[in-house]
Amino acid sequence: MEAQMGDPTFWDNNERAQKHIAKLNGLKKTIGGLVGFNKRLDDAAVMIELIEMATPAEQEAAAKELDTTVTAMIEELDLIEISSFLTGQFDRNNAIFSIQAGAGGTESNDWADILFRMYSRWCERRGFTVELMDVQPGDQAGISKATILIKGENAYGYAKAERGVHRLVRISPFDSNKRRHTSFCAVDVVAEINEDIQIEIPESEIRTDVYRSSGKGGQGVNTTDSAVRLTHIPTGTVVVCQNERSQIKNRASALNVLKARLYEKKLDEQRSEMEKFYGEKGEIGFGSQIRSYVLQPYQMVKDLRTGVSTSDTQGVLDGDLDRFITGWLRAGCPRHRNKDIQMDD
Repeated sequence: MEAQMGDPTFWDNNERAQKHIAKLNGLKKTIGGLVGFNKRLDDAAVMIELIEMATPAEQEAAAKELDTTVTAMIEELDLIEISSFLTGQFDRNNAIFSIQAGAGGTESNDWADILFRMYSRWCERRGFTVELMDVQPGDQAGISKATILIKGENAYGYAKAERGVHRLVRISPFDSNKRRHTSFCAVDVVAEINEDIQIEIPESEIRTDVYRSSGKGGQGVNTTDSAVRLTHIPTGTVVVCQNERSQIKNRASALNVLKARLYEKKLDEQRSEMEKFYGEKGEIGFGSQIRSYVLQPYQMVKDLRTGVSTSDTQGVLDGDLDRFITGWLRAGCPRHRNKDIQMDD
């Protein structure tokens, strides 16, 4: 790939060249991490040999340094192992991430808003960028639905672990009697489809509706019918995009999301495992959740698919989700299916 960059015609197509460079940098990062780890492994072996030949006083100090080095290497190896699980066709792609409030009215709208912040903070922690594609405010508080585009290396590979229904139990801030309420939200994740995947949707199968964008105001906002809603008539799939001021740009973005969702649905049908993604999500209510966030009467977040749990509820709601995501990825790997992956504090 580096040799191809030396071709005189390499920059004739700037977009293709940029994608080539991005892919090359991703491969370099993967290989560089493995090469660097092996080098540190060799250095540790040399350090052991030096300790064996050192005086007792020197051995104690060197042993402490070796212990610190090995501890860091174990953590690094864990990250390398997790990244090795992301070998799906679209795992390296960006992710189209949607949050939908479910049973619970205002409570669920507020819960959707909390999840929106939680996932935004998780993206910050992982170095992903977030583009807001659509947000629909709740009637009284929070949001009823939001769709974001998560950009970054292996964004879909990690984010797909969050697909499903999320349940919250807490003392309601909207209940004057301070009673405990249960709220539900559904998270849906599909990979952003690139031009390598050809999805053709006849215009006759798409209904386009335009309307005025909703937002917090400002110059040029809420003054034109720039928001676009696309409905795929055969399947009933609906996509909304209103983040751009241009109706044309919003329609193009919405069409990309529609293609991604239809392609994901097509793959599920081909596998004859609709429950793996969409069926697993099921109804947005009791009995279908993948994770419970309990704030009252005790503090606990538990993933019901893997058993991974923690009492650090505030940390989780602030974006510390990797323990659940890595636990789910390990559970899906044949080497780990029969292992106990409980990670309680």
